[in-house]
This record gives sequence, structure tokens and C-alpha cells, in this order.
Amino acid sequence: MIYPTFDMQKIATLPLNYQTKNYSNSFYSKIEAISEEIWNDLDCEKNSYFHRDFLKSMEKNHPEIQFYYHILFDIHHKACAFFTFQIIDFEINSIKNNFELFIKKIQKIASKIPFFPSSRPLKILIVGNAFVSGEHGFFIKDSFDKRAVLKAFSKAILQFTTTQNQLKIDAILCKDFKNESLAITSVFKEYQFKQFSVEPNMVLRINPNWKNFDDYLAALKTKFRVKAKKALQQSADLKTVPITSENCEEQLLKMKDLYQKVSSNAGFNLANFNVETYKDLKRAFGENYLIQSYWKEDKMVGFLSGMIANHSLDAHFVGIDYLLNKQYAIYQRMLYDYIKIGIDKNITILNFGRTASEIKSSVGAIPQDLTIYFRHKKRITNRILHLFLQRVQPTAFQQKFPFKDLQNV
Repeated sequence: MIYPTFDMQKIATLPLNYQTKNYSNSFYSKIEAISEEIWNDLDCEKNSYFHRDFLKSMEKNHPEIQFYYHILFDIHHKACAFFTFQIIDFEINSIKNNFELFIKKIQKIASKIPFFPSSRPLKILIVGNAFVSGEHGFFIKDSFDKRAVLKAFSKAILQFTTTQNQLKIDAILCKDFKNESLAITSVFKEYQFKQFSVEPNMVLRINPNWKNFDDYLAALKTKFRVKAKKALQQSADLKTVPITSENCEEQLLKMKDLYQKVSSNAGFNLANFNVETYKDLKRAFGENYLIQSYWKEDKMVGFLSGMIANHSLDAHFVGIDYLLNKQYAIYQRMLYDYIKIGIDKNITILNFGRTASEIKSSVGAIPQDLTIYFRHKKRITNRILHLFLQRVQPTAFQQKFPFKDLQNV
């Protein structure tokens, strides 16, 4: 088969096309290049993470990342599946752009693998959202066989990475799949992707009997209720300010500084988030995109953010002044505020995301296992990596059980 050439100057308006059995494929590097007809065929924008405004805001505010979108068409030339991916640079000898916890562990053994490039960053193609945990990598219409679609996608993405040499892609990573999705996503293993567990998403199911935050507190065991009340007392002097489209601009500089404190403290990042993105997200999603800042007198000491969609609240990035965090229990206050907001807005599921698993479990969250699929472009390297990565396990933590009634878990 002869593949079309890939003109980097024209790709914004001209898709790259491939053909696989029963499906045709197009790759785009700009959301605006995808036609209205395709969006109508897909009908995927009820999911905020596949809404063009969300994707466009990520693309617009992160020019250092290469964004691509893959559309799968059926035999009738109707769009039936949508995939979103980004290409990031991973510095082997630096944790500046470190790639999640399992990549941090790879760093320790990378020097032992001679196939890793040493003179340039490792380029990783991420199928999913580089900034949000969860299954946000692809949308497949309900009437289609999802395993068949993923097979067609796997073939197309391997052709893409093989033929587009100028992109210098070293590896592909598909993230983050819940256990109930593995029967479908196991298709990736047929194409030499290696399956690994990563840090869990911490999930709190909001009890429908909780009509307000006091009901949540009443459901806690005495020890955890005392802890919650202490944190609320410590943070009582903090003023919360909802961030709107109107006041977002004036707070961004302070938010950026606080985000950087958290980002630096984490020691690893999938990619660096540009807080300017918040302006576009608030403009596009209004009250369904939540941002709230915390102030001690005239000083911003923290902020939280999150997306409300389909009866779920997904916690996104936070910013914290760590010098004042212990004194004013800033982070704990944020966790309780997420819960209060979830109850007030009749949310069913609160996704706290990864990191700080133990403290999140102390407010009632339980771990939801997540799986990734990883494939290095070179077969020998892929096999060697598997020997190392199969021993990588999520970081252990002590799960807390704060509720009196196990039905609240």
C-alpha cells in the first residue's frame, strides 16, 4: 500500500488518510479542521471531554504539545469513532517533564537499556487526555463493535507512527482504563502493547441520602468526624471566591504561582498545564466548570478546579501555598469543599483523581484500579521494557474506612 505524504504545513486543513479493513481513517492536527458534518455524525459532545470547545482550549493554550485527532469512518463514510492524542517530550535524564509515577520508575532503569535515545527527549504519543485522569482517549458510537473499532485504530496508529518519521515517535501509551473496560481494551495486547497498572483514581460515591454537608459529617465515624471538624475550624478564616469568566483574568497570575508549587512538589507531571486554559473553559462551560480560590485576608493561598458532567464531578488541578497548608488545613478544606459541592449539585460520583490517595481515602474515597497500555516502537526495546514494567506496581497506601455504615462505601 502507498501512503500519502505528510505535509506539516497543510495538515491543519488537510487530514492524513489511511485505509483499514471495513474502515477508513483520517488524522487531523487541528480541531477546526474537523467538519461540522463529522461532529454531527459522531454526536459525541454530550461528553464534555469530547466537546470541541474543551479540546480546542487545550490545543490553543499548549502550543508546545502536538495535538492530533483521529476519526474512524464506516463503510458508508460516516464517522463512527473519535480518538484524541498528544505527543509529548519525555526527558530521560530530567524529572521536569516526568511521565506519571510508573515512568518515574522507568527512569531509574532507563540507563540500563541501550535502545533509549540519549541525545534527545523520548517522544511519547499519549492516547487519552494528558491533563486529566480517566477514559478520555476515545469515543465509539454505541451501534459499533468496540473491539473491532479498537483493532482498526491500533492498525491505523501503528501505520501513523511508522510512516511519519519526521514526528520521531518512540512509544505509544493508551490511558487510563477501568477494570470493566479491559474486556474491550485487551485488543491492544494483540498489537504488542504491554498492560500495566498505574496509580488508582480515588472515587467517592455520593450517598443520595446526604441532602447537605452535615449529613455527610453525620455518616462519618467519630474519629473522622472530629478530624473533619478540626480541619474546618482551622480553615474557618479562609474566604472562598468563586472564579467566573469576569474575574478569572485578574486571578490567573496568583493561580499560576500556586499551581507551580503543587506541580513542583509532585515531582512528576504528564505535561505542564497552562492556567490560561481556565479562561476558555469557564467561557465554554460556565457553571459546569468549577474554579474556586481561597484567600487569607488579601493573599490567595489556594484554588481548586473541576468539571461537572453526567452527574459526576471530576477534580482537576489544585494550587496550594504549602507554607500555610498545615496551619490552615488548605488541602483538607478543598477535599471537603469538593464533597459539599457534589452534594449541593446532586452529583453521583466524585472523581478525586490520582495522588494523595491516603488522605483522599480518609474522606471516604476508594481506589478505582486503572490500567495503561504501553508499546515502544522498537520490538526489542518493547520486550525488554516489559520485563521491567511488569514488576512496577502502584504505590501502596493505607486505605481508610471513615464511614459508620459500609453502604456508604
